[in-house]
Amino acid sequence: MAAYGYYYGWKSFSEDDDRPEKPRRFGLTEMRSPDYSLMGNHALQDILESMDQFVDGLKFSGGAHSLMPNTFIKEITDLAHRHNVYVSTGDWAEHLLRKGPSSFKQYVEECKNLGFDTIELNAGSLKLPEEALLRFIRLIKSSGLKAKPQFAVKFERSEIPVAGDRAFGAYIAPVHHSSDVVEDVDLLIRRAERCLEAGADMIMIDADDLCKYADVMRTDMIAKIVGRLGLEKTMFESSNSRTSEWFIKRYGPKVNLFVDHSDVMNLECLRGHSLVKNNTSVLGSSYFLM
Repeated sequence: MAAYGYYYGWKSFSEDDDRPEKPRRFGLTEMRSPDYSLMGNHALQDILESMDQFVDGLKFSGGAHSLMPNTFIKEITDLAHRHNVYVSTGDWAEHLLRKGPSSFKQYVEECKNLGFDTIELNAGSLKLPEEALLRFIRLIKSSGLKAKPQFAVKFERSEIPVAGDRAFGAYIAPVHHSSDVVEDVDLLIRRAERCLEAGADMIMIDADDLCKYADVMRTDMIAKIVGRLGLEKTMFESSNSRTSEWFIKRYGPKVNLFVDHSDVMNLECLRGHSLVKNNTSVLGSSYFLM
């Protein structure tokens, strides 16, 4: 036993800064599934067998599950669950809404049957009225799944509410959609707060124009989001190891981050674990081929 805790090829730093054991409510690491690149589940199995204590969630990015046979998806979700890892759909739901609200309900039921635990809703891509987004969150929750809306800091100008009071139920003239884009972190926070009130379990924050590159981090906006929504209810997309390092240094190991599967090891080192030099003795060889 090392001075700072148990040693299994990894050792923790300060015990006070450690995250709790899984299942965790904070300090989550959600990783992008390697399967979106059409690789088999052997790579994912290597990652989970060697590092499942550090991976909390698995996300199918870009609607990858829509291209896979249901039997293969179920194999992946079952594999993740055996390692106590939740599975998120990613932001594919917006493609189904073109068929109408009923198709979304069928989508939720299908996700549940396939073993997904969380349905992600990209608020920017959905282009839905706020009340409709809240209804979808309630629908997901009523089905026994978790809801995770995703927000970006940029909005079309037509989405910005017009200032001024109006009577309840008063007619509002329709506004044409515009390609004019503006930043509004206060609107992001207000909409995220309403989603949390409707039952959303966590808010995903898009990296674009906010935290995509470590040398141009929007520190004021990030601080405002964390201050209003809280670390426990917020997950930031981390595009690379430098961005992850910035978040850990600023907010500690308890910040929730979504990273690529290739960055899981680096992130855990940043959170407070050091990996033995011979990485291949800890990770399967296929991990380094991705």
